[in-house]
Amino acid sequence: MLRATPQIHSPADEPIDQSVLDGRAASVGHLFRDRVAASAGRPAFLHAVASASGEDWVTVTWSELDTVVRELGAGIIALGVEPEDRVAIASGTRYEWAVADLAIMVAGAATTTIYPTTIADDVAFILGDSATKVVFAEDAEQLEKLRSVRTRTPGLGRVVLMTGVPDADDWTLTLDELRALGREYLAGDPGAVDARIDATRPDQLATIIYTSGTTGRPKGVRLPHRCWTYESAAVEAIDILSEDDVQYLWLPLAHVFGKNLLTLPLQIGFATAIDGRIDRIVDNLAVVKPTFMGAAPRIFEKAYARIQMMMEAEGGLKARLFRAASDTGRQVSELREQGRDPSGMLALKYAVLDRLVAAKIRQRFGGNIRFFISGSAALNQDIARWFDGMGMLIAEGYGLTETSAASFVNRTKAYRYGTVGWPLPGIEVRIAGDGEILLRGPGNMEGYHNNPEATAETIDADGWLHTGDIGELDERGFLSITDRKKDLFKTSGGKYVAPSVIESRFKGLCPYASQLVVHGADRNFVSALVTLDADAMAAWAAQHGMAGRPYAEVVTSPEAHAMVQGYVDELNAGLNRWETIKKFTILEHDLSVEDGELTPSLKLKRKVVADRYQGLLDAHYTG
Repeated sequence: MLRATPQIHSPADEPIDQSVLDGRAASVGHLFRDRVAASAGRPAFLHAVASASGEDWVTVTWSELDTVVRELGAGIIALGVEPEDRVAIASGTRYEWAVADLAIMVAGAATTTIYPTTIADDVAFILGDSATKVVFAEDAEQLEKLRSVRTRTPGLGRVVLMTGVPDADDWTLTLDELRALGREYLAGDPGAVDARIDATRPDQLATIIYTSGTTGRPKGVRLPHRCWTYESAAVEAIDILSEDDVQYLWLPLAHVFGKNLLTLPLQIGFATAIDGRIDRIVDNLAVVKPTFMGAAPRIFEKAYARIQMMMEAEGGLKARLFRAASDTGRQVSELREQGRDPSGMLALKYAVLDRLVAAKIRQRFGGNIRFFISGSAALNQDIARWFDGMGMLIAEGYGLTETSAASFVNRTKAYRYGTVGWPLPGIEVRIAGDGEILLRGPGNMEGYHNNPEATAETIDADGWLHTGDIGELDERGFLSITDRKKDLFKTSGGKYVAPSVIESRFKGLCPYASQLVVHGADRNFVSALVTLDADAMAAWAAQHGMAGRPYAEVVTSPEAHAMVQGYVDELNAGLNRWETIKKFTILEHDLSVEDGELTPSLKLKRKVVADRYQGLLDAHYTG
């Protein structure tokens, strides 16, 4: 699959279908109803269900989905939920999450998102702060968490259990019971759901997404319907997706990136295969064969490292062919970025190696990938180029919860590595005097729920949203992100260091790396914490006479330290003197979502990690 060379142009002359933006739907409910009318018999979702053979993928058409959503929506109305009342979803990514959210939308209510890993104390705060009336709970674990905070959430009326059987009480009901309640309600008032959709306006609240605040309490980002309908229309207007695409969706739907990707199909009409199990991504891709997928950089880092190590372990001709394909692919990727095609011997070599190597790698991702979308953290340029060279472009994008996810994205026909692309149509951008990125546009939040002080700090009087990120625009309008404003630090020598840039480079160099956490504010040099990927290190251990030994023993061995030191030396060779890592410690375990060190979208929680391992970091600067 030899990709076409992108066109080189600038945002000013990018072809935009303005009619899509001008004619966008009034609400997510309108968007859903219009999609059902336009695509009734086409597939809407694919999801895995248990079977005698293990798992089967079931296809749900838009018409079938409409029946389920309307019944659940009517059930929500029957529970006494009024327009803009909050209904929470406490669940991982699964088909039932998507159905529950759509039911909330057609009922005219607003979704409150709760990660399944959220601790009980924060769950109580979110439910109380949002005044949530009903919660969809994934399973018995989430139900038990809700029971533990019930006395602190008196406004919570009912809980709808997605899987399992609830205890006999008057508080919990199943999805099937809610559907039955909805059918009964519709028998008496057949137009109830359509009436709620018709009454929903663009500025009506659709979602509250809670994100970490500086005080330690989450902040609720208020996103009205206009935000979601704008985002979907803007993506359709830049013409990177069609109704014939198939999406694989695993991202947390409680995260704005995942929620955005859940709304896009309503606008464009493509099918979505949905499964939140990260350990099943590779296996599922081979079955579903999607054409695109959104992911965090860590997914691409792991895939690249695993393929690289597997090929090197093969040795001989296979390893030589892989290295040749990687080198040739990068050369071609650089040409395509400039709008040029390979020619002569390079074109011939690329075509041969594509058939021998790259085509087989694409099969590992299902064989049909047109492009990936990367967001939530910085993507290493070398890894991005490698994927492009293998025939799978990664379009890196940028946005915040406060901007309804996507504000910038590289196009499939115009991209520049190391940048997050051009703004979506309708978004204005400024770079402040201190380098902070300011955004204004239809996707900006209404404000923080019950928090006018934080809202005023983030959105100024002229409507500019202060992102907290440092960046710059190049001559063609591509935006580069340097770092989070709050993450930039000065050494004691007065030199600025951007940690995420260094961390991203290291993970592109070291195939065994999971995380690098750069530290050094007000210190006389930079140091770091390192974690190593368990799967990669199992293979490394076998090659170094440590097969079967515990992970902690392997990663803290002198041999592992020497291996990491080699990659740190390679990293340091490309850094300014004051950025170089003088000391590092390898942790005995990887960072995780469960331990609160990574967000559910796999982004580093820098302050949490720095506080938790302060003793190890301090030790770098003593003695």
